[in-house]
Amino acid sequence: MDVVKSFNDELSGIYEAKPPISRAKMSSLTKKAIKGIKFYKHIVQSVEKFVQKCRPEYKVPGLYVIDSVVRQSRHQFGAEKDVFMPRLCKNIITTFQHIYKCPEEDKPRILRVLNLWQKNSVFPQETVQQLIMMGGAPSPPPSQPQADTVPKPAAPDAANLTNILTHLLANPDTSQIQNLAGLLSNSQQNQLNDLLYQIKGNENVN
Repeated sequence: MDVVKSFNDELSGIYEAKPPISRAKMSSLTKKAIKGIKFYKHIVQSVEKFVQKCRPEYKVPGLYVIDSVVRQSRHQFGAEKDVFMPRLCKNIITTFQHIYKCPEEDKPRILRVLNLWQKNSVFPQETVQQLIMMGGAPSPPPSQPQADTVPKPAAPDAANLTNILTHLLANPDTSQIQNLAGLLSNSQQNQLNDLLYQIKGNENVN
């Protein structure tokens, strides 16, 4: 557990300087986290508590610690053997609720990290998308079926519709009326349905 204490001491030392964290400090934190990988649950809990309790200006530095540790673990042990990311995922929503309490001007930095996570599949895609949306980014539009991209024929205008209906009244044809229905607006379809009902009635009488 000495490695955990060493990491916690290093993490608390972030307060000794104003943000941003120096590269040397980040490197030291990352190395100590990796060294204490057998106690990864304690390491993750320490980072989560830091993000929860630290002052707003240290929220994003806390995120940078998470990012650095996870990426180094994936690089050193492989994505399939990384233990930090799955553990962080357990409380990731709560963690980011605290991270988003950072100063407003720091929020673009959060989104930059999340975009990199999404691009490089550091965290599951659906998780990252949810975290992005928490920051106020719009959700991506649902993918449209290919069939929707094919333009539909234009509905006939009022004059043409009158001519078509006049022809159908004189020469009732159920199949033609059904084909026409696909081109009409809802209100026009309702009118056509009434006409179709009348014609079917006449066909039954005959």
